[in-house]
Amino acid sequence: MIRRFLLPLAGLAAAAPAFAADLPYRQPPPAEAPIVPLFSWTGLYLGGQIGYGWGTDTLTVYPWRFGTNYTPNGVLGGAHVGYNLQMNQFVAGLEGDVEGTGISRNFSPGGVIYDTKIPAQGSIRGRLGVAFDRVLLYATGGGEFAGFDTGYSGLGPFNQAHTQAGWTVGGGIEYAVTNNWSVRGEYRYTDFGHLTDSTPFTFGIGSTVTHHETENAVRAGFSYKFDGFGAAPFAARY
Repeated sequence: MIRRFLLPLAGLAAAAPAFAADLPYRQPPPAEAPIVPLFSWTGLYLGGQIGYGWGTDTLTVYPWRFGTNYTPNGVLGGAHVGYNLQMNQFVAGLEGDVEGTGISRNFSPGGVIYDTKIPAQGSIRGRLGVAFDRVLLYATGGGEFAGFDTGYSGLGPFNQAHTQAGWTVGGGIEYAVTNNWSVRGEYRYTDFGHLTDSTPFTFGIGSTVTHHETENAVRAGFSYKFDGFGAAPFAARY
């Protein structure tokens, strides 16, 4: 009796593995790839810069038609603010800066001391660049503004102050150290055009001095880009 009961059970036990092998097997769903933001240059930023400027002051004394030139130079530094918009690999933006400078020089040919100083300057420029992920190569150009103090001492001391507008052009490279902080290096050339001083106390009644002011400058700077001013592109990481 017991043998009759155990024999079917043994048969069922032997068939169980084969039956289990015939059951459909379901794999767990694959894990979704995490979505991570790509770096984007889009956004509002502000920062600071420091550098060195050197230029040429080409002057002519009228009516004597006497001409000469000298090279004001010195340290400069200040702050900048701007906005970038990235479209695929291209970056377009607008930036403004203001700087205090120690650019100055005096020159003494023929017994008269000429003196030129640029106590402050600033610019409003467009920027256009190509981004290679966190590296941005860019060109920049726009308007430049500066205050000039010119002086003469010979027959009598004479000083004048000017606010001069010109144009500037240059380029640079910027690297994003983090998603918010970046560092940069930049070169710009600026032409402030011509300014004229009336100098009756130095060269006599009716005399004038015309200056043509140009400037070269190299700058190193840093910027902080604020979050929330433009969405970053997204891509799946596999």
